[in-house]
Amino acid sequence: MALEITDATFEETVLKSDKPVLVDFWAAWCGPCRMVGPIIEQISDEYEGKAVVGKVDVDANQEFAAKYGVRNIPTVLVFQNGEVVGRQVGVAPKNAYTEAIDGLL
Repeated sequence: MALEITDATFEETVLKSDKPVLVDFWAAWCGPCRMVGPIIEQISDEYEGKAVVGKVDVDANQEFAAKYGVRNIPTVLVFQNGEVVGRQVGVAPKNAYTEAIDGLL
């Protein structure tokens, strides 16, 4: 199960992680987000212990979405050592996300 990340937990969960972090910026009303959601859940299960996989609801948590220029959702950002090292906007196949993580492991 993907972690629910909020503005309050973002810094600790994402920026201070010693593992690669994949963050899905989404909203409940967004159709394409509902397509990406199950893919993110699968990746969360498959990379448990190797990477952090989480979701940020942009309606409830706007601070970091704004900070990282998330204007369209879904947007998936990949972080390593607190820096954005990958960005995927819109729906993409699972391997687009897993390859980004695999390149950091």
